[in-house]
Amino acid sequence: MRHLFLMTLVGLTAAVTPVWAQDAMPEMDHGGEVFNMIKGEVDYASDHGGLINWDVDGWIGGDRERVWLRSEGEIEDGVTQSAEAQLYYGWNVDMFWDALIGVRQDFEPDSKTYLAASLVGLAPYFFETEASLFLSDGGDLSARYKQSIDLLVTQQLILEPHLELNAYAQDVPERGIGAGLSDIELGLQARYEITRQFAPYVDLVWERQLGETASIARAAGEEVENTTLRVGLKVWF
Repeated sequence: MRHLFLMTLVGLTAAVTPVWAQDAMPEMDHGGEVFNMIKGEVDYASDHGGLINWDVDGWIGGDRERVWLRSEGEIEDGVTQSAEAQLYYGWNVDMFWDALIGVRQDFEPDSKTYLAASLVGLAPYFFETEASLFLSDGGDLSARYKQSIDLLVTQQLILEPHLELNAYAQDVPERGIGAGLSDIELGLQARYEITRQFAPYVDLVWERQLGETASIARAAGEEVENTTLRVGLKVWF
């Protein structure tokens, strides 16, 4: 499995243009202008003494090359359960796709640094897609896959089904993680765009640990499945 992850890491960083998107739109060239964008989501659920999640994604640069900064994490009952930041340099490899290479730094549940590679963009039928690989300073390989799509009920009311999968090439005992698929998250977000840049939302999220990771959690007397209803705010500028 380790070899499979390494092969995928090489594939993610290769500048390959998807066949379906060839010639779909003309190339953009704005004469070296610099642009930037930041978008973020913060939400709250009353479960487990109060659950706060954040997800921030931003970039600055031109049409072809950009610097990306990301952060996500979770606070439960006033205690930070997970917190990470990612810094990437990215290349536009197609009108719809960017290939990123950089580092990820975990702050919680423990401090760990990773080499990171990611491919982000729009898959067919406008599915926002993110596929990432991480190689930690301890030699652990992991992968993360995210996908979502916006479904317009009206011009302002939008439903967004979303998915996240995580997998590991080996056991990570200090984090209670087993090799293979470790967890899945499925959600359905309903948001109302007061403006395109400001949208409150509710998000029904189902999470479950899988495989060896679930077995480890059960042995420790922990729950392996959880459903939360979250209320949050999405902004971008």
